[in-house]
Amino acid sequence: MSDFLTVSREAHDTLVSKLYQARGFTADESAEGARLAAEAARHGIRTHHALKALHLDHLFGSATGGCTPGAEIEVVESPFKASETWNANRKLGQSVAYRAIDRCIELADEFGIGQVSVDNAFHYLWGGGYVMEAAERGYIAYTNCTSALAEVVPFGGKFPTLGTNPHSWGFPTTDAVGFPLVSDWATSVVAMGRVQALKREGQPLPPNAAVDKDGNPTTDPNEVAALLPFGAHKGYAMCLLNELYGALIGGSLPTLRGRAAQAPEGEKTTTAFYFQVIHPDAISGSAFAKGRDQMENLKQVLADIFGHGNEGCILPGQFEAEARQRSDAAGGLHFTAAEIAEFNELAAEIGAPGLEAM
Repeated sequence: MSDFLTVSREAHDTLVSKLYQARGFTADESAEGARLAAEAARHGIRTHHALKALHLDHLFGSATGGCTPGAEIEVVESPFKASETWNANRKLGQSVAYRAIDRCIELADEFGIGQVSVDNAFHYLWGGGYVMEAAERGYIAYTNCTSALAEVVPFGGKFPTLGTNPHSWGFPTTDAVGFPLVSDWATSVVAMGRVQALKREGQPLPPNAAVDKDGNPTTDPNEVAALLPFGAHKGYAMCLLNELYGALIGGSLPTLRGRAAQAPEGEKTTTAFYFQVIHPDAISGSAFAKGRDQMENLKQVLADIFGHGNEGCILPGQFEAEARQRSDAAGGLHFTAAEIAEFNELAAEIGAPGLEAM
């Protein structure tokens, strides 16, 4: 962590909340935006912390009509007791996502499973943060979303018609391995947030991750025009799944999403979210070997997978758990000097105190 400085979480949350409120967001929305940003930084997710969130809001959100501060969620009438569909009315994505995962948990407690689909949404940033929270509370959770822009070229194609379209899974494994297993990934080789981070750091992209404006492969983050799906046709299929979910929920055409100025009258340009939470008891067959209970069986299965010489393998969510330990031990959040400087430029714009290294 020698390249990072530590700032207090309280100072971070206060500044980020003020920056959101200066853009017209309510105190609750601003606090939720700061909360997700802080948790991303706490867990080492540098591609989706506050700078990314505020940058997205400036480009596609409150400054352009893509996100509406103070908007109210409308719950659409449904005949399905364990399912809800929401019209987010372009409310801040983090606020919607926190409410959606909480509602899914309430439904799962009653029905064993709960799902919430969200139309007319704005980017919720780090999907792993929401499923991680549910997993820490003892549930299995999943979310996907359509990304703010079409930035990914479909396998075998030339033009970006897909989003980076992340998938996020969380499992309640804290008792088994010390932290929830969280599988959270963009379906592109790298997320666009990573491209922006590498640009700030003056570092190259990995090969076969992106193309320039002419469709040629590039590792220069300054030349990136579009991204490529991971795993060739397999990653492409995973990427496509989010667009299918979005289409069934009511989502917009991918190439128009986030581009209101290019959309014909009557077309939508908003994103769509999907959340699902499962109560572990709801999938239990209760016939575990040697008298084990469900969680002990989970622990034994993981021990078998990561035994036999595999003890050094990385677990999904392990890097984030280790980053969280480092952050908590330092008593704050880690940022580079360049990131702190960028925070302080934003603070100066609204006359707020900036961040200082502890």
